[in-house]
This record gives sequence, C-alpha cells and structure tokens, in this order.
Amino acid sequence: MAGHIYNPRQGCFNPLMDATTFQLSQSLSLRLKNISASLTLLLAAYLLYSVLPYYQVFASKELTFFSYHFITRDALQLIYVIYGSLLLVYYLSDRNPRVSKSIYCLRVVSRFMLAPVRTCREGLSSEERLGLLTTLLKAFYAPLMVPWLLDHTTHMISNGEFIFNNPELLRIDFLAVFNVHGFWFLFQIILFLDVLFFTIGYLVEMPVLKNQIRSVDPTLLGWAVALACYPPFNTVTSSIMGWTPIDFPQFETPVVHVSVNFLLLLLMAVYTSASVALNFKASNLTHRGIIATGPYRFIRHPAYTCKNLAWWIAAIPGIMAAYQISFFQFASAIASVAGWSIIYALRALTEEDHLRKVDGEYDEYCQRVRYRFIPGLL
Repeated sequence: MAGHIYNPRQGCFNPLMDATTFQLSQSLSLRLKNISASLTLLLAAYLLYSVLPYYQVFASKELTFFSYHFITRDALQLIYVIYGSLLLVYYLSDRNPRVSKSIYCLRVVSRFMLAPVRTCREGLSSEERLGLLTTLLKAFYAPLMVPWLLDHTTHMISNGEFIFNNPELLRIDFLAVFNVHGFWFLFQIILFLDVLFFTIGYLVEMPVLKNQIRSVDPTLLGWAVALACYPPFNTVTSSIMGWTPIDFPQFETPVVHVSVNFLLLLLMAVYTSASVALNFKASNLTHRGIIATGPYRFIRHPAYTCKNLAWWIAAIPGIMAAYQISFFQFASAIASVAGWSIIYALRALTEEDHLRKVDGEYDEYCQRVRYRFIPGLL
C-alpha cells in the first residue's frame, strides 16, 4: 500500500504516522527554505555595504570600549555572524514555521529578473509586497543603526569614565567639563537608548514580542520624506535647506549656555522616551500595532515634536547671527530650519495616512489622542 506506513504491532499500515512524517518533512523543508532565503539576503546586504563608499566611513571608524580599541568594520563582521547564527536558531526552533518575508522578497526578485515587464504588469500579491518592502526597509536602516549604536555606546562610556574619574574638575571648572564631556555624556545616553530600541526593532521580528510587521508604507512620498532625514540622503536635504541640524549650540553667557542646553537635553529625553514606549515595535514606515503609552498618551507624534523643538533651540545662535547681517539672511535662516520642520510634518501626515489604510486601530487611537504635535493646539 503506497503512501502508508506498516505498523507491525497492529498488523496494518498507519496513515496517522504517515501524515505525521509528511508534516515533519514539510516543516523541515520550510525551515531550511526560510534559513536559506534569510541568509542569502543577509549576505547580499553585507556584500553591498562592503563596497559602497559612503558606508565605509562608518566601517573605518576607530572606537574604544574601555581600554579595548577596535575598528567598526571588525565589530560589524562579528555582528553579521552572530545575527546569522541567531536566525538559524530561530528558524530551527520556531514551533509554527511560516513562509518568511525573505522568501517572498526573493520570489519578487526572481520574477522580476525573469520577466520584468510581466511582473510590473501583473503586480505583486500582498505577501510579496510586504516581503519586498520589509526587506528594503531593514536593509536600509539596520546598517545605519548598528554602527550608530556602537558609536554612541563607546563615546558614552568614554565621557562617563572621564567624569567618574575626575569629579574634582566639576567643582574647579564645571563649564569646561560640561562642554567637553558632560553634555555629550548625557546626550549619548539619550541617543543610546533611542538607537538601541530602533536597532532591535529593525533586526528582530518575532510573534512572542508581538512586533511583527503588518504593513510597510507603499507610497513614494512616505519613503521620500523618511529617507530625506537619514544618511546619505540627509546631506542632500541639508544642502537644499542650507542648514544642518545642530546638536550642541553655543551661547556666550555661561548660565544661558548651560540652561538652554539642559532644556535641549530634556526635549531629547522626551524624544527618546517615545522610542522606549514603542519598545520592540520601533521602526520607521511600518505598522506593528498602535502604542498609546508614554508620551503617546498626550500627542500622536511626540518624537517629531521634541526633536524639532530641540533643533529650533539649537538654531538660535545662527538665526541671531544672521539677523545681525541682514533681514534677508535672517529670513533665510528661519526658512532653512522651517524646511526641516515641514519634512517632519510630512512624515507625520504620511505615517497617519498609511496607518489608517491598514485597519481601524489607528482611527480609534486618534479619537482618544486628538492632537498631533502640541496638546490643545495642533
């Protein structure tokens, strides 16, 4: 009897064992396909970024972790290996394996290479579109986040170590320590937490964390305004705006200088608290479930609001200097900073438009939290 397993104790063939064996075989096959697809895309990303000149600037930076010196490239290679190994473990141990987004992405690439015109004419299924957009999203953002996380971590430790080892300098010359180490130590703690959650968000997507990507913004405008804020595209944005966001503005009066920069740090702390509230769902251009805790209880875009307020504060010295030159320079300086705020306003609007199209969850959130940027006003 073909297709059945003979059970000698019962003296018959056991279709249940046959079905179980088939399911195990299918499960193993799917696991191996998921592993192969994910590792293929991971290797492709590594090879791509290893030859792109811009990203070699990140990779060639020398960092110090306490007394250990290393090149970012070496750490990234190790992280690639660790991440690939964790993917292997995850797919092999997944209790309910499903076709991964990596497989759907490679299907789209294969179809397009074999028949580009036909593929464009027929379009993509929802699973294929999600797989492709998710892969592009992670391939762009993750290679930015990991070097930033390394950089913030090492500089945070270096500045903190200096302050801890030289507490007497805070009494002797607080301003000098604040300018060289203190501000940056606090600023890097804030950015470390922000980048940490976004790094995990881009690299890790698991049912147990409830952070699976349901949808990625498919619109060109949504991607354009998001990418305009990140390297290497933000250099083009800065050249168009005529101004690059400043992290640490300088003021002549020490009290004003310290007070304003502490206000800036406070705004950036609220900005990072939004990333912490997102938790493992932190990522751009995605719908992974709506968060209504932390600062999201009060406004819908707390991170964008606080970052732009911090930038306006940081731009004050430049705007004042431009005012001393001419009204035209003053107006140009205002317009340059306003240009960045407009980009972030567009990011907020495109994100809301995307989230509303996925399901009704975001509309329910908007009914509870009415204001986008400023409570009671905007």
